[in-house]
Parts: sequence; C-alpha cells; structure tokens
Amino acid sequence: MISIRKHTIFPEEFPESWASDWGEDEFGLWMAFTYKSVRQVFRWCEPGTFLMGSLPDEPERESFGTDETQHEATLHKGFWIADTTVTQALWTVVMGNNPSRFKGKERPIENVSWEDAQAFIVKMNGLKAELKLCLPSEAQWEYACRAGCTTPFCWGDQINSTLVNFEGTHPYSNGSPSQFRGHTIEVKELSCNDWGLYQMHGNVWEWCQDRYTPYQVESIVDSQALEIGAYQVLRGGAWLSHGRHCRSASRYRNDPSHRGNAFGFRLVRDH
Repeated sequence: MISIRKHTIFPEEFPESWASDWGEDEFGLWMAFTYKSVRQVFRWCEPGTFLMGSLPDEPERESFGTDETQHEATLHKGFWIADTTVTQALWTVVMGNNPSRFKGKERPIENVSWEDAQAFIVKMNGLKAELKLCLPSEAQWEYACRAGCTTPFCWGDQINSTLVNFEGTHPYSNGSPSQFRGHTIEVKELSCNDWGLYQMHGNVWEWCQDRYTPYQVESIVDSQALEIGAYQVLRGGAWLSHGRHCRSASRYRNDPSHRGNAFGFRLVRDH
C-alpha cells in the first residue's frame, strides 16, 4: 500500500505567527523560524495512512520478531517537521555550548542524550512559546522518512555513500561497498527525500519522543508517543551504522541519559 498524501490539504494557518519566512516549492509548503540569525526550516507533512514497519521478507530486517511488525498507521492531522536535524549552530545560540565531537556549524549536534534534547526544547519554547516544539513520535518520524515509499529506503531498495552518510564498507543486502567517511557531515550535504527532508537515513541517529516497545499487529490511528518502558527510541542510522540500520523501518533504543557522537535529534511542532 502506498502512503496517502494529498496535495490540497493546507494547515489551518499559513503562515503562522512564529514564521520568519515561508513559501511553497516542488516539495510542498515550508515555513522557517530564525533565532539570533540561525534559521531552521520546517516542512508540512499532510495527513495520511502508511504501512509502518517491514515485511518478514525485507532483507536484513531486525531479528527480534516484533521490532518491525508491519501495521497500518493513520495520521489524521498534518504536522510540521524540521527539514534537518538540529545543527550545532542552532544548539549553540540556544544552549551556549557545543558538546559535539565533530565540530562544524552546519553539522548536526551530537553527543546529546534524549534528556539533553528535552532541555533544548524546553529552553527554545521558553524563548518562542508559539513554536510548540517537541520530538517526533515514531509514527511521525517513519511517515516523514518514507515520503510515500514502501521500499527499505526512501530512494528504493538500495543505498550508497552518495545518498547516505553511513559505514559504506558494510553495504545493505549485497550492495556494492562505498565510502566510509568516519564522521558526520553537514546536514544538507546530501540529497533530500521527496518531501524535502534531509538525511533521515544516516549521519546521526535521531531521538524520538516514544519509549521503546515491540510493535503490535493492529492498526494505529493518530498514535501518541508511548511513555512506558525503560528506553527511548532512536531512528535513521548514523555515520557509523551498517546499511541495514539505515532502513526506514529500522529501530534502535537507548537509555534517555545516554550520550553518543552518533546521537542527534530533529524537531516537530506539537498541536
């Protein structure tokens, strides 16, 4: 089943009061906020239904059985999602420090825990309350990552290092080896997906709002982030990940206080 995404559903307010600039292009509607000269673009993801998780015959899917059980997910409300992970430039102007190992203003912030991401969000919302920032739910994240695709990656059945920053010497499903950079890269250095979102595969794992739990077979509707469990969900793979871990359906988890130089995050706006 192909994801449902109509191109006639507009958000109730466009532009909104928090936006410094806005527009529409080949990827759809966008709005941006600017704080201390640092700009972050958000893309509008329209309501839709998609198949979350993977089929049992998807190559190199997780072996835990229920980790990727495919099920239908419906999002009745659209949402704004950042076109990139939070950069070191934005983190620094908000938090006043830069814990990243791989320094660069346009590289993703990393070495941040889920708790650190929440502290950033609280501070940012205190500065601009109308933003209503939060982390994406798993359903929102995968819906945006897939951008209408049902294949393992938003570009199809295979990736290489021209598309994804990952451990290219460990390709996916008998693919040809490609470059292993050994570090993060700038958040817009590689191509975006069909909805204008950059590097949802690779570069840094992205914290989600949800606590980790095995999937159920039942369909879900307007799933709220789960708050039961010991670990927080991470999605997307990273610069040091093998190809299998960069798939749209791949799930990872870690303690909410754990920091790593492959862990970053992407923002969404709450309703």
